[in-house]
Amino acid sequence: MGYQPAVWHDFAVTVAGLAGALTGLLFVAVSINAQVLNRSRNLRSRAAQTLVLFMTSAIAAILLVAPEAGTALGAELLALSLVTGTVLAILNRRAGHDPVSRVARYFEKASPNSITAVLIGIAGLSYLLKAGGGLYWMIPAVLAGLIGGVIGAWLFLIRVPLDRGLQEHADRGQEEQADRSQTDQR
Repeated sequence: MGYQPAVWHDFAVTVAGLAGALTGLLFVAVSINAQVLNRSRNLRSRAAQTLVLFMTSAIAAILLVAPEAGTALGAELLALSLVTGTVLAILNRRAGHDPVSRVARYFEKASPNSITAVLIGIAGLSYLLKAGGGLYWMIPAVLAGLIGGVIGAWLFLIRVPLDRGLQEHADRGQEEQADRSQTDQR
């Protein structure tokens, strides 16, 4: 069954629906916190990573249900793995590292970003070689992507209020300093 894409139709439909719903919720969270995101490269990059994880699962699901001949699915999964891994690595570098949150540090070490990309690559290669489990590798790949995306979104939503509070504190400090400068000039 690991080499028969038709058998994976229901799995792919379920994954596509779940990934689509989570992507929609992420867009709502991003819309609500757009002002804070505009000021933080870290948060923008983390939100983009979460979006890529959700969309990777959705694209993989589309590839699974698309009618195609022979080895095309394996090659497409390898390409998806390469593109996803590259984009996520670039976004991770842009985001930097979180020195404050212990959860975020552990999340960065056991990164679902690289795990998802590697597992999709293994699924594609295994499918092409017709050995090693084939599409069964898509189960942990999709789980890593969706769970990683949910954790990323949760961390993102927790960090936004923290960053907003720090920004408001900094803004107040600048206002107080401007007030003192005006008083000193008088």
